[in-house]
Order: sequence, then structure tokens, then C-alpha cells
Amino acid sequence: FPLIYSFRMSFYKWNIVDIGASKFVGFSNYVRVINDPIFIRATLNTIVYTLITVPGQILFALVVAILLNQKIKGRTFFRVAYYIPVITSWVVVTFLFEYFFGSQAGLVNFILKDMLHLVDKKIMWLTDPILVMIPLILLGIWKGIGWSAIILLAALQNIPLDLYEAATIDGAGIWHKITKITLPLIRPTLVFLVVVLVIGGFNVYVSGLLMTKGGRPLDLSHFILTLMYKKTFTYLDFGYGSATSYLLAAFIFMVSVIEIKLLRRKVEYLNLSSNGLAKLTFFQLRIGE
Repeated sequence: FPLIYSFRMSFYKWNIVDIGASKFVGFSNYVRVINDPIFIRATLNTIVYTLITVPGQILFALVVAILLNQKIKGRTFFRVAYYIPVITSWVVVTFLFEYFFGSQAGLVNFILKDMLHLVDKKIMWLTDPILVMIPLILLGIWKGIGWSAIILLAALQNIPLDLYEAATIDGAGIWHKITKITLPLIRPTLVFLVVVLVIGGFNVYVSGLLMTKGGRPLDLSHFILTLMYKKTFTYLDFGYGSATSYLLAAFIFMVSVIEIKLLRRKVEYLNLSSNGLAKLTFFQLRIGE
């Protein structure tokens, strides 16, 4: 019911005081959203955020997963430690990063200006619409590494050790093992991570809302969801907010379709049996079958 009701609202100039006085306006709310320069800026901010955080998370998570897959002392402790940021509240870690990048008493400015003397004056990280993306992106990468690493670690543990042993006998180095064995065999997992993280990137909200204080300055640092929140609950423009949400939902739907198609592809690898004979094994992840 809420989905249907909000979809209906996207076609109305909604009157929150007197619902009966709401006026049907057709697709004008969608036209307003698409032609709104603030929405265009928010979309660009969201795309930049996603394009950097997704590869960053996957790259660092892959390194962490490979290290945690080794037989090292204290492996269980490190697995738990890397996952702590994931279960920590977004509000808490956002305020933590806001303290780090504060313009007056921020730790980053203290290090850059007072300790390393790399800058002459303190950098206004949180009030500059471009610079504020740096702490937001770093926060997004840092908080998501643990979750992605656990997913990748599970995929790594399903790779037969025989493959690495055979590669070692053939004289393959670490780089060749990663590029020729590890990455091809965890490709379905990587595809899954990319799709899920892209969807998560386009749904960034709490950190953007708290760190930019609602898009400051002049609404230039908005993400799609923070703009939707401000239009809906500050200006009570429910038609605009509903239209924005369904435009975002349409994008997520398209990404999901791509995910299903990619996950249907076959992954092929060579599995060595105990007697040394090579057997060709196929794995295929099917959805809805």
C-alpha cells in the first residue's frame, strides 16, 4: 500500500494539510525533477561517489580477503576487527569522520598544517561542495571493506587448493595465481558485489545528510536521497520527493536486470582430482530456475 500510495503522490501536487485539495498534474513532477539543476548536481555527486567507492571497496576488500585466507596467527581476531566498522552505526562513524575533517580542531588539518606543514591554512573540508566529497568517499570505502571482504573470503575458500598447488609446480608467482586463478573463479562474486555496491552507492544518505548539513553550501553537496529528504520533509513537496524516489527505483531496477543476466554466465575452471587427472567442471548460478 505505501508503494502504491507514494506512486500516486508522484502525479499530484500534494496538499499535506487538505489531501482532498491535491491537484493531479500528470508527469509534471518528473519533468520538474529531471530539469532541476540541483537534482542534476545531486545525481552527479552520487555518480562520482559510487564510481570511486565501489572500486575502492572491492580493491581493498580483495586484499584483505586474500590476507585473511592465509594461515596467519590471529586470523580470527583480524576477521572480527575488519567487520567492526560494518556493524557500527552510520551516525557514529559519520560524526567520527566529521571530527577528523573539521576545519577548526580537525585531526586531518592538524596533521597537514601543524605537523607536516604541507598547507598554510586550515582546509575547509566540510563546507566546500567539492572537498566534502573526500571525507564522504573515504568513509564509504572504509565502512564497506569488512562486508565485501567477508563475501570475497567465502568465495576464496571455495577455490580448490589443487589449482594453486599445480600452479606452484608450474612456477607461477603470486601475481599469476591471482590473475589466472583467483579472479576468474570469483568472477560471479565480483559481479554480485559490484551490483550490490552500486545500488548501495546510489542510496547513500545518512553520511551525506549529517556531514553536509543538508547539502551546504547552496544545496551543491546533495546526494539524490538527501535532496529527496529535504524537498519532501523541509519544503513539504511530496510530489517532487515521490517522483525522485521512483526515478531512483527505475535505475535500481535496470541494474538488477543486468545483475541477473551477468550471473547466468558460466564459470569454467580446471579441477585437479586426487589422482592427478584433470577434470573439467562447470558451475552456473541460475536465478529463478
